[in-house]
Parts: sequence; C-alpha cells; structure tokens
Amino acid sequence: MNHFEFTGETKVFLGITLKRIKASISFGTIIKGEIGGWIEKEENLPGNAWVSGDAQVYGDAQVYGDAQVSGNARVSGNAQVSGNARVYGNARVYGDAWKKSPLHIMLTRWPLTVSSKTIITIGCTSLTLQQWNEQSDCIIKKEKMSKEEITEYKLAIEYAKQWMAIYCKKED
Repeated sequence: MNHFEFTGETKVFLGITLKRIKASISFGTIIKGEIGGWIEKEENLPGNAWVSGDAQVYGDAQVYGDAQVSGNARVSGNAQVSGNARVYGNARVYGDAWKKSPLHIMLTRWPLTVSSKTIITIGCTSLTLQQWNEQSDCIIKKEKMSKEEITEYKLAIEYAKQWMAIYCKKED
C-alpha cells in the first residue's frame, strides 16, 4: 500500500500536470489525511518520503527514504533526494537531465542548462523559451544586472534557443 494517494486536484506547471497528494496512512510526523504538495507521478515519491506545501517533484526525480520537500521547493530532472534530507523554502534541485541534452554553461552569475526539450534553466529559474522571451526584461530589472550581464544573459538565451532547435530536430 502506498503511503499517499492523489486528491484529484491538479495544476499544470511548465506543461507538466502535477497532482496534489494526501497521506493515506500515518507515518513519521505525517498524519493520515494530511494534504501534501505536488508530484507528477507515483514514481516521484517511493518509500516514506513526503512533499508538502506548494513544493513540486516532477520529471524523473525521486524523493525517498525519510526525505522531505516543502515550502516552494522544486525537485526535477533526475535528481535524487534521500535519507533524512530536507529541501525547503525556494530551493531548486535538479539532476543530471542535462546529460541527455548536454547544453550546460556557466554565465557570470548563474549556470544555464537546457534541462529538457522545452525547458531552459538559468540559475534557479526554469521556464520555457517563450516564457524567457516574455519575462526576461522583468528578470533583468529584478536581478539588477550590469550591462555586461544583460548582454551575456540575452546571448545565452539566444544560444540555448538555437541549440534546442538543433537538439530537438535530432531527437525527432
């Protein structure tokens, strides 16, 4: 028997349907019936691990053992969170998904990774190419980037766009 069940509540994040969980048994500090966070599929949460709040686990990521993911944290790609690990707040943990699509470069302030056929991750922010195009000016202002950083940031997004066009075409 699984230690959780789906509540029926869903939301779409970056084109991925996430499902809210609820504890189906009491375990550790979790009480039967307690509403949890969001996962994409059962395989994201084997064992007695728990996801709570607005936390999200998706892709091939797994949270297992007695690990807990909470707050607004996100665990994705092929990331593995295990043992007594705690991932919380606005933390972002992503695995080696970029090895499948190996564009990973270090900008002056952040790493840039093409983390799937549709997602570009810069620092802790994962968005689709369209979202980066729509939101980049707001992000630039929020991060108070220098002129050099703005140039590098925009070139990196353009490079990722071109790289994705080639990579996705090869995979199809």
